Amino acid sequence: MNFLTYPPFLQEGDTVAILSPASKIDKSLLEGAAKRLESWGLKVQVGRHAKSSSGHYSGSIKHRLADLQDAMDNPKIKAILCSRGGYGTVHLINQLDFTGFTESPKWVIGFSDITALHNTIQYHGFASLHAPMARHLTVEADDDPCTLYMKQVLFGDIPEYKCKCHKLNRKGDAMGILRGGNLAVLYGLRATRYDFPAPGTILFIEDVGERPHAVERMLYNLKIGGVFDQLAGVIIGQFTDYEEDKSLGKVLYAAIADVLSDYDFPVCFDFPVGHVTNNLPLISGAQISLEVGAKETKIRFLC
Repeated sequence: MNFLTYPPFLQEGDTVAILSPASKIDKSLLEGAAKRLESWGLKVQVGRHAKSSSGHYSGSIKHRLADLQDAMDNPKIKAILCSRGGYGTVHLINQLDFTGFTESPKWVIGFSDITALHNTIQYHGFASLHAPMARHLTVEADDDPCTLYMKQVLFGDIPEYKCKCHKLNRKGDAMGILRGGNLAVLYGLRATRYDFPAPGTILFIEDVGERPHAVERMLYNLKIGGVFDQLAGVIIGQFTDYEEDKSLGKVLYAAIADVLSDYDFPVCFDFPVGHVTNNLPLISGAQISLEVGAKETKIRFLC
């Protein structure tokens, strides 16, 4: 099992950078996210090109890369909040220099397309935070559970999660390294150096707008590639904004369960992670225990 290094937890007065490494975003959401972080006693530095626009993206590859590299190299910045996903992070990951980051590691926060950056950070030996981004921090109330959990994690108060059982769950206990994120992005990194290492991994997956047969195809890639043979467990998050595909002859969760039916590791369905309001922050790269029981599922972060 490959243990990954946690960046230092935050303290009041620390500086967080807000960047847009992928798609462009409404400036009001950047302002709202900055206001939320400042309410936690943090200082905020918005990337030079975070508010920019270049077609679908927040800026050219050169501009987005410069913002990210500058934040990674700056020892005064203790965390990087990615403003949104969309598409475009993959343009940057193979051009990043991790020299400064290794000397001054920091939490990188985001989900969806930011999965590519999480995998890259973990390839270099560091954990990161799969968590809500600018829109969530702007529009959700002060007592929003996921926002509060995100604050807890960043300041070193690690929660334990529980969720209700699902009829497709496979009971069992496992320990492993939590890795995963957006399934389509993970699939796009297969056979690259940023592909996640399967042995001892507890894999969590989610997606948005993917047709069920496309989800099944990506899972069969993992199955045929021998990935599932090496996993310690699987957490199935939220798959949203799609129409059920009648050609499969079953609903999506049932199709996923069938793909996983040949294995004996524990499986949790319907975990609250993904493109939904109830998107629990997960430390990607952490050692965890997964307990899938008859009444509930528990996740505990062990380091």
